[in-house]
Amino acid sequence: MEKRRQWHRSLSLILFGCFVFLCPDAAPGQQSAAPASARTAPLPQSGVFLVFPFENAGASPRLDWIGEGLEELTIQKLSAAGQQVYSHEGRLDEMDRAGLPPNAKLSRATMLHVAQDLDADYVVFGNFTSDGTSLTVSARVLRVNPVSLLPAVRETGPLDSMMNLYTRLTWRLLTTVDRNFPLNLMEFSKLQRVLYLGAFEQYIRGLLASEDETRIRDLKEAVRLEPNWPDPAFSLGQVYFTRNDCTSALPWFARVPPTNERSVEAIFVTGVCHLSLNQPDKAEKVFSKLQQDLKLNMVSGAELPEILNNLSLALARQGKLGVAIASLTRARDLDPDEDDYPFNLGLVSLQNNDFAAAAAQFRDAAEREPDNPEDRAFLIYTLERAGKKDEAAEARESALAAFGPTGLPALKLDGKPESLAKYQRVSRELDTTALRMQLATPAAPNSAAAESTAPADPAVAHIRRGRQELGAGRLDTAEKEFRTALTTDPKNALAYRELADISRRRGKLDEAVQELQTSLALRDSATGRVMLARIYLEQKKPELARAEVDKAVKLAPNYAEARQLLEHLEKGKPTGGAQ
Repeated sequence: MEKRRQWHRSLSLILFGCFVFLCPDAAPGQQSAAPASARTAPLPQSGVFLVFPFENAGASPRLDWIGEGLEELTIQKLSAAGQQVYSHEGRLDEMDRAGLPPNAKLSRATMLHVAQDLDADYVVFGNFTSDGTSLTVSARVLRVNPVSLLPAVRETGPLDSMMNLYTRLTWRLLTTVDRNFPLNLMEFSKLQRVLYLGAFEQYIRGLLASEDETRIRDLKEAVRLEPNWPDPAFSLGQVYFTRNDCTSALPWFARVPPTNERSVEAIFVTGVCHLSLNQPDKAEKVFSKLQQDLKLNMVSGAELPEILNNLSLALARQGKLGVAIASLTRARDLDPDEDDYPFNLGLVSLQNNDFAAAAAQFRDAAEREPDNPEDRAFLIYTLERAGKKDEAAEARESALAAFGPTGLPALKLDGKPESLAKYQRVSRELDTTALRMQLATPAAPNSAAAESTAPADPAVAHIRRGRQELGAGRLDTAEKEFRTALTTDPKNALAYRELADISRRRGKLDEAVQELQTSLALRDSATGRVMLARIYLEQKKPELARAEVDKAVKLAPNYAEARQLLEHLEKGKPTGGAQ
């Protein structure tokens, strides 16, 4: 998962109501208070919005939660009106990729840079003041292309009327973006979930809490005050899931209705919990239906490797090895960087007593992730079992040089499926980049509405379609989209970066280097520098790689991936291969 995030930016777009196709036979308890937006005709989309927390411009520090709360309210209210919005998690992922601290106070130029990397059309930011009784909120929209700062929108009212106050403000923001926005304030308000302010405050405080017990207490209070609101229930499920307490997590995830934007993630994690509780038959049903429903409702019919991986593991635990191998093979081919999928293929081949096939898969895993000693240990074991003594000795010598005499884990295998199952690598998170890129949004009712959903910049539209095709594993079609984007905008750095990714996947490393160098000449970025460094490592050029990583760290000192790669290079470890 981490390697996928290193090579693909995390969209985390919320397309409110687009998950309604899932779980039509959901239990009655899950059918609670679906947002009005899930029941209305599709609305024209103004573009893709990226929202930042609002700055506390004079209120007491005890009201700091309002800044994060206004970000969340903006996301909820825009998405309830059919708009595409990056989630809070999506923004944090991109800020981390850019080496920006999560709580950093950003300039407009930095916000714009983050938005450009995410292909967002609009940035929403603002500030608030409060004396504890009244509240004043000021918000602005920054258009990304062409760059322009739209007029500020301000609302003042009693603090306890914040929810209604911000509904008015959000509607006014939309009308500044689109003067022909088809809804009046009353119609817009009807789309919004009515929430008690106290419940919303507890929810935000729960999200901001640094300790699990405090987070659980605040989120449970939010649920108590708003029992039909699924967001705090989902967050509670996540807390327990993170603590590996699936028994406690499952009831909370079950409270997320299929119309909620987090339903796919809730269903996915439910399947993971069934695997964790050794209930492979239940896990198979969850992942099989999820994959089928998503495949039918994606624009390109793409498949998600995380789902295929977990489905395969559930099948393997039930002895259904043929279909397990087929699904894992597809997952492996969809994601050429992840070593977990060939590793799991090796385990299933072992279960099938095919040691030669297992060795081939573990070798693939070790080549994808040279720093993983478990991959090497299984490679050595299967080579020995396949009777390839010389190859096994060579692999052992290489592993000893890389990890030292005690670096390889001791494998405890007795030939039984249960002993292999404990080594299975379950995908615990769903990479929603591909998901939100691929999900079909409702068709616009007329051509005018269709035009309103298109990005203002034609190059952006081609890049989005190209990334969609790339997520589906169709490299040729993706390349055509990126090259078309360059005919529209010859200086589009993102298009060159995506072309570099395609060339790297095809093994054309020299072309990938040229495309990345062109991208970096047009717009320097720590992400691009790290990508170039990894390609240099694949080409066995560690000095060039080190130079690029040094530049990345200077550009973004807090960029975790750049620092980690720098540590690898300083230790002289064999870090070749894309991660």
